[in-house]
Amino acid sequence: MNRTRLIPRLAIGVLAAGLATAGLAGPASAQRTADLPDYLKNISGTTPPTAPELAMRDMLQLNTTMFALYDNAARTFRRNIMANHPIILGLFSGAGGRMILYRPGQPAEEAPSVPMVYQVMKSAGHSVMAISQVVVPYIGNAADKSWVTPLTAYRVQMKAALDGVDALAIQDDWKPGLKTVLANNVAYMDDCLAKGVINLADLQAFAKKQAPDVKHLINWAASTQVKHWMGVLDGWKARLGPDFDKTYAASNTIYVARQNNVLFSVLAQYFGPEAINDRLMLIETISFTTTPEDMLTSLTRIIADRTVGELFFGNYKLMDFELMGGDARKTIVSEMKARGREAFLPPWVPFGSKQWPTLITPGPGPTSLDDLK
Repeated sequence: MNRTRLIPRLAIGVLAAGLATAGLAGPASAQRTADLPDYLKNISGTTPPTAPELAMRDMLQLNTTMFALYDNAARTFRRNIMANHPIILGLFSGAGGRMILYRPGQPAEEAPSVPMVYQVMKSAGHSVMAISQVVVPYIGNAADKSWVTPLTAYRVQMKAALDGVDALAIQDDWKPGLKTVLANNVAYMDDCLAKGVINLADLQAFAKKQAPDVKHLINWAASTQVKHWMGVLDGWKARLGPDFDKTYAASNTIYVARQNNVLFSVLAQYFGPEAINDRLMLIETISFTTTPEDMLTSLTRIIADRTVGELFFGNYKLMDFELMGGDARKTIVSEMKARGREAFLPPWVPFGSKQWPTLITPGPGPTSLDDLK
């Protein structure tokens, strides 16, 4: 623990408390303010806190200081963890993801990127969706021409991309499907611009026409991504040898990507079901991308907190769960009963569950693009 950083913080707190307590001598404080120059009078002086306010502040400061102490300790925990365990991070990115290997005593090693054909297919697929975002707000509104300029500009970019397909360094048998999607985009935009209005029927026909070929683009992009990362992990697992069995790994996700998360799903094939929520973790974030530093911080906190659960409560995985969740759950049940209603809650799950950390309960309805008719 870095005590030299902690002492100034505590000293500041003690000084502030002393100054606040000194303010209890109201008349003397008022006299000192009266003696000040005019330019200081408006900002000088204190309002003495009441005893309950002071007690509340001191109590809440314990939690504030806890975070500073926690951050200090986390640096030591991370050094110790990384000195004894390899770590693999799978990070979402627009280029098909990033994977970074950290080995004890070695510099971080970032894997090669997914082949560029992945980004080509993803860009083409997204271009279809982008057109809908331009035109949907103006369906049936002939008076508003705000869509004309952005659609015209996007049409120029689309035609340039279409004209360059033959020069792309991608599989030749994928080029016809790519051309079809881009050409359909250009044709639809030309039709909208010629008519000067966005019609729902035309948009629906465009979407129906594009869907089969867009599915091909998605398939090609996904297969490229998965094959690449499995090749990377084949190599890393072979190099780590027995140390792979003590390797930690984590991938990040936002809400829309947590189901069928590609990077986590690929990692799971190498770590196996027993490692899920143990050495292999899915960390939820609020954006598609996050930094390796933030991921290492989260991973360190999860692992370090487990020792706290074992030390105080005799369960190594307790702190993987919301600590107040159990008592909150009991209160929800009793409060709902008092309201004459049944509580709606998921079943109890034991600490240390190896359950896949996304939706796993089967049910009726489509579950993939292939299921959609």
